[in-house]
Amino acid sequence: ESNNRRHFLKLAGATAVGSVLAGKEARAEGKPMRLGVVVWVRKGETPDAVVARVKKLGFPTCQIGFNELTKESAGPLKRALKRYKIEATALLELGPGRMVWDFYEGPLTIGLVPKATRRARIKALELAADVASECGIPAIHTHCGFIPMNPNNPVYGEVVVAVREIAIHCKKKGRMLWCETGQETPITLVRLIQDVGTGNLGINLDVANLILYDTGNPVDALDVFGPYVRGVHAKDGLYPTDGKALGKEVALGQGKVNFPKLLKGLRQYHFAGHLTIER
Repeated sequence: ESNNRRHFLKLAGATAVGSVLAGKEARAEGKPMRLGVVVWVRKGETPDAVVARVKKLGFPTCQIGFNELTKESAGPLKRALKRYKIEATALLELGPGRMVWDFYEGPLTIGLVPKATRRARIKALELAADVASECGIPAIHTHCGFIPMNPNNPVYGEVVVAVREIAIHCKKKGRMLWCETGQETPITLVRLIQDVGTGNLGINLDVANLILYDTGNPVDALDVFGPYVRGVHAKDGLYPTDGKALGKEVALGQGKVNFPKLLKGLRQYHFAGHLTIER
């Protein structure tokens, strides 16, 4: 009974979000933006079981990640996507090591900024590109971390080198590398993309993260990085009110993201990608 109730609530939530996002405000170039959902293959789960849940919820697309990605993950994932006719728009990969999502330990643990885990995370992202290539997934997607806004900071240059290495590997595999918004300011992310210069970097715009980290307003941020947006996380949140914890994530429509203005802005930048729910 509890499983049925949970399934009903998920379906009801998906339907409600779909009605908000899939209407006339969610159309680009006359074509509806397709909805998706972020899913993870946890330890002990199979790609088939996870992709099957996406199908049951009625979503045509997903972004998918693995807690423990290996080269052997490619075959089962490819078969599952084909079996359930689900389009995976990006393969998520954060890499190994501890990550703390706050303002104090976050800069020390998230993304490619921390030196202690940087090499292992580069390798993990290159593996993700290999798996994405085998499965026909067009992009891999990650958090780069608290990239310094000051380009003269030596750490900024180190991150550029690391991202360029990953991007070159992705390019060899015919894949894109999407950098998710959040820890860095919009102009810092644009600077990174321009300085890496490989031509296959894009932005996964997590509209709530800009608010949760107080690094920008997602609507205004489109004026900075709109041409680079390739994917969008449909998520909502509130601004932080103390110096240590991120802002609070809330249900879509209950936070500070102005979705009608956001979707209008995305149309102006000819965004024709997907709206992927992350909760």
